[in-house]
Amino acid sequence: MKDAESTSPVFVRTLGQGARKVLALHCTIAHSGVWAGLASALGDQATLTAPDMLSHGYSPDWDGQGDFFDLTAGISADLLAEPMDVIGHSFGAMVALRLALEYPDRVRSAVLIEPVFFAVAAQDAPDVLARHDQEAQPYADALAAGDMQLAARLFNRMWSADVSPRWTEMQEKTRAAMIRGVPVVPAVKEAVFDDQKGFLKPGVLDRATVPILILSGTKSNPVMPVIGKGLQNRLPNASYDVVEGAGHMLPISHPAATAKLVQNFWKTTGSSE
Repeated sequence: MKDAESTSPVFVRTLGQGARKVLALHCTIAHSGVWAGLASALGDQATLTAPDMLSHGYSPDWDGQGDFFDLTAGISADLLAEPMDVIGHSFGAMVALRLALEYPDRVRSAVLIEPVFFAVAAQDAPDVLARHDQEAQPYADALAAGDMQLAARLFNRMWSADVSPRWTEMQEKTRAAMIRGVPVVPAVKEAVFDDQKGFLKPGVLDRATVPILILSGTKSNPVMPVIGKGLQNRLPNASYDVVEGAGHMLPISHPAATAKLVQNFWKTTGSSE
């Protein structure tokens, strides 16, 4: 791992030494280092450029000004110094989708791992989304009350139970990092639940013509395959696959299986390295 030579306002990690240039965008309350397992599983095929979102990892805190989704997408776009493949996980997958829409000249392909685009489920399966929302209500209440420690604990337990130890068993610095990052969750709520950016308006997703692979874990929350299949049906050049036995954190819990699906996808994209 090394710090990339970049004028980026966030910390940028480089993983791997392969010819294929990949921008890797992590999920909320994680950090760029979580891509280490996938980078290793990809072997000498790819070099991952992995930024830490603001308020995450080694990056500075977000000052609360402006739109967090806009800011994160802009910082990520600046790291597309040349045409690259993009991999995003969870909220990072939302950013990857946006890059594919807005920068098709710089995105060769995109892998969206469990994108949290709940607005798709609101259209396709509102009953499934309602069950998700009921399960998420405890951490939503904690966020609304300003109890960021409880919110981080509950958010992590809902989405990361497959890879994360229990809260009391974590190192203090790990808990602190999650508490630091969890305010991002309500900051992007309108974008992921209400389609604030208008991705679902007629014709918008048609602009994402690059090859896109959407991945879900077979043991993830039932809302995730609804979103994945819904996006596949709306995008002009998308495929959908699953990682058997994996939950939401599949690139961390199942890096080898994830890498295999990504490598197979890259073989079909028509780009060569």
